[in-house]
Amino acid sequence: PPGFVETSCHSRIFWMKLNKFLLQGKFFQLEINDPYAGPVLLDEKLASRCGYVLSEDVWGNPVFRASVLGCHVANEADELFSLTVNIKVSSFSSMRAAVTYTYPMYCSYSSWASREIVCEENYMEVSVRTDVPAVSNDYTVAWMSALPETQNVAYQLWQLMFVSPSGRKRITVSDAAKLGYSFNNTLSRVYLRAPYHSNESDISVVSGVNMNMVTSTSMYRQRWLLLLIDTTVSCPVDGISFTGTTLTWTVPSVIPTLVVQESTFLSKNILMGVDGRVIVNPEEKNYLLEHNETQIRITIPIGAEGGKLKSSISDGVYGVIYSIDLFLEHTWTDADWQTTKYTVIKPITTPFMPQIPTVINNTLPEERLFNVAFGHFLPDVSLVAIAIGNVPFTLREAQHHGFKVYETPFSNRTKGFILEVSFDDPYVLKEYVNRNETKYTLLVNYTISVGPEMTPYYHSAEVECVIADIELPEAVGYCDEENLYLAIPTFGLHQYWNLYLGNKPLNRHVVLANGYLAATNSTHLILQIPLFAVAVIYEEVSFQKIKARFDVTLRKVRTMETLKMFSVSCNFNSSAFIICHPDGTIMVSAQMKTIPAIDMSKTKLRDSSCKPREYNEGHAFFKFHVTTCGTSVRFEGDHIIYENEISYEKESLPGQSIPTITRDPDYRLTVLCYYRAKETVVLGAFASDPSTSPSFGSGRMVPRSNIAVYRRTRQALNVVSRVSKDESFMEFYEPNMAILKQLVEPVFLEVELKDESPDTELHLENCWVTGSLDFNSTPRWNITVDG
Repeated sequence: PPGFVETSCHSRIFWMKLNKFLLQGKFFQLEINDPYAGPVLLDEKLASRCGYVLSEDVWGNPVFRASVLGCHVANEADELFSLTVNIKVSSFSSMRAAVTYTYPMYCSYSSWASREIVCEENYMEVSVRTDVPAVSNDYTVAWMSALPETQNVAYQLWQLMFVSPSGRKRITVSDAAKLGYSFNNTLSRVYLRAPYHSNESDISVVSGVNMNMVTSTSMYRQRWLLLLIDTTVSCPVDGISFTGTTLTWTVPSVIPTLVVQESTFLSKNILMGVDGRVIVNPEEKNYLLEHNETQIRITIPIGAEGGKLKSSISDGVYGVIYSIDLFLEHTWTDADWQTTKYTVIKPITTPFMPQIPTVINNTLPEERLFNVAFGHFLPDVSLVAIAIGNVPFTLREAQHHGFKVYETPFSNRTKGFILEVSFDDPYVLKEYVNRNETKYTLLVNYTISVGPEMTPYYHSAEVECVIADIELPEAVGYCDEENLYLAIPTFGLHQYWNLYLGNKPLNRHVVLANGYLAATNSTHLILQIPLFAVAVIYEEVSFQKIKARFDVTLRKVRTMETLKMFSVSCNFNSSAFIICHPDGTIMVSAQMKTIPAIDMSKTKLRDSSCKPREYNEGHAFFKFHVTTCGTSVRFEGDHIIYENEISYEKESLPGQSIPTITRDPDYRLTVLCYYRAKETVVLGAFASDPSTSPSFGSGRMVPRSNIAVYRRTRQALNVVSRVSKDESFMEFYEPNMAILKQLVEPVFLEVELKDESPDTELHLENCWVTGSLDFNSTPRWNITVDG
């Protein structure tokens, strides 16, 4: 077929390249068409003995090379050479129903050097002109050891004598062929072809390069003629080194086994080539060809023109391999051989070089769009599937869903894959962070197909973008004559944040239990809080007015971090009330409801020294603590009840035992305050200048256990303080253990009087916070003072 076969002749080697695309899905064999014996099937053993190479170039095209001195080559006067190859192609591995294509190849080569050496992939070949003087003037040990053996050479018969560290071996040409060698002569030349690493070969190190060497002498005798021809050959077997960016091939400049008189050595010409073609100006392709007295070095940048980068997978890791087919031709002269042409053909492949793909985040926050580039890959890689948030998509399904997936070219002849996903896509993870930001997370799993083998490779990536796209709600507060109101936007409620009353979520149960009313419309939650409901804070109380405040905390759903405090504060006019503070303070506004009226300034509590703080004609205002003014205490169920009484002192005449008759009526008002026996009370201390003072609630706190902190005569009280881990007061921190608390995070304190005396009571007098372990250090924030 057209374009199936490409043939050429480089130097003294036939080259044939087959088009891999025309062989896809097919099997092929090569036959060498002998002009006398017919076709001979090419196999590995025949190839190395007969001067054939069947391999692939870096692009995967099958390549066949043959020496012009190879088997079955028609030779005309050592100048014109021809070889016919049969290419059998079949769709079956058994090669049945094969189609045979016959291709003749021709090569013209007349510029033979006195000695030519070819170092191929699978064989070494040396050919010499037979008119060259047979024996060197410098009789080396190898030559001298060969002379006694010549007396035993059969009449008019070629024999080979090998010299190796194990000794000398003299064999006939036919026996040498059984060992993988090939020896013959043409009109003007004698050649020996040897496999690498045969039993007769030896390894020597020359200028840091391991050389495989076969030292041999070819012997021929007639009646009046004895020929001794040096057919020694030596070829490099390594000399390759790699860095992360280059490969270097090193070949010795002078090979002692090939140049007996090194003082006469003169390098005449050094050429390098790629893929069988000479590179006249290597520097134009960024190749570096350099040489000195000991070495010839060719340095190739990895990825350079002429070679091929190939993607590969090793142990689940993506990487690349670079291959290039090099050859080196070195021509020199010396006193023994006049001219030697030394050719080395070297396919080089780098080791696996891991190249972890990179994920480039080109996300566009202003467009709320993830733009993720995944690369860099060679052209032999294709994207076959993705998974977003562990949901698999083929590329077609991804496009149908609304994702955009497309290729993009990168520098250095690489490419990448672009994925675009909207922030609002349901498969994008969303997390509320900080105060007003959302963290969008895109979890991607890529499935790519690598190389012609279509090896699957998987890579996962996580891309995040945080943007301030959440607006914290602003509450509106107002009041009427008897209630406080808070109108709070419902956006984000229960999704991003919750409302808290103290440390308890403000849910339906709390609203009902505390006597609040809650209503919602399309945009807001409206809370109605009666003036004297639970959790109302009384900032200022007198018989003329009450300044009341109600606070609700906005906290994150997940972390319970406090974001905002919503407060409504109003002044109320109230004629009569009783307020029982959590710290035990009782405030009472008593209204006169007697006929005739009484003087409110003369009202008192049980302790007659406890008079009104304020009064007028119709009201008297008292403020006292449950531990003063004759207040009594009793327990009923799970409540502690404190009781006192407001009464009116009737006037009496001085010095008389019987009171005078008076129109003053009796006035008695019982005051009761109910407290839960077990209740968590929230108290706080506030710095006067938050910008300069340490954040209250953040620091280290060490609880202490004190025994006999307060002594009376012949009595010691056992008082223990502890810090609970939560409001259940079931689990406590160890004594003297440092505890770290964050801002506005509650601290649960318990002070217990371990005394069995029924007449003993415990009152919390002072509670404060300091910035260090020294209780007397400053600054100091008071929580309770004097009870």
